[in-house]
Amino acid sequence: MELQQLFALFTFVLVSTASPGPNNIMLMTSGANIGFLRTIPHMLGVTFGFSFMVVLVGVGLMNVFSLYPILHQILNIVCIAYLFYLAWKIARSQPSDNETIYQPMSFLSAANFQWVNPKAWTMAITAVSVYNTMANWQGIAIVSLMFALVNIPSVSLWTYAGQKLQIWLSSPQRVKWFNYSMSGLLAASVLPMVI
Repeated sequence: MELQQLFALFTFVLVSTASPGPNNIMLMTSGANIGFLRTIPHMLGVTFGFSFMVVLVGVGLMNVFSLYPILHQILNIVCIAYLFYLAWKIARSQPSDNETIYQPMSFLSAANFQWVNPKAWTMAITAVSVYNTMANWQGIAIVSLMFALVNIPSVSLWTYAGQKLQIWLSSPQRVKWFNYSMSGLLAASVLPMVI
């Protein structure tokens, strides 16, 4: 892959991983509710789970979707329904004693979540189809590695921002409104997929 193509891939990866979406909103929520350290398994699950997803999408799922487009539509509906369910769960989180009530995602849960995250699907399919200019497994590996490397600071930043909100979220009323806001943002992040 040429340097110009690598730079274009890096720019796409940076913008797509740093922009608000289901992963980043949930990481910020987790950071705000339980802090940075307890959110690390969630952060690692997003980073490695998505990179693995890029590899699998590159290796074969794009062919399956082009042969059976209805499967892609069904997957979209399932993903969107699940994200609305997560938004509802965040909104219903109890504001009192967050440390014991809020349950962070585990590494495996966060890695598996990538498969029902519409933004992750869009990012993976776009990256593999547009930026895998080598059109082979080495190109897929480069795209996947780029996502892994850029995701680490991105997920860290979102979680850290959430943790910094902990001071402001010292009252149960503020936690309640924060969770409502994060729930609304998560639901809003699904709208581009619906439209």
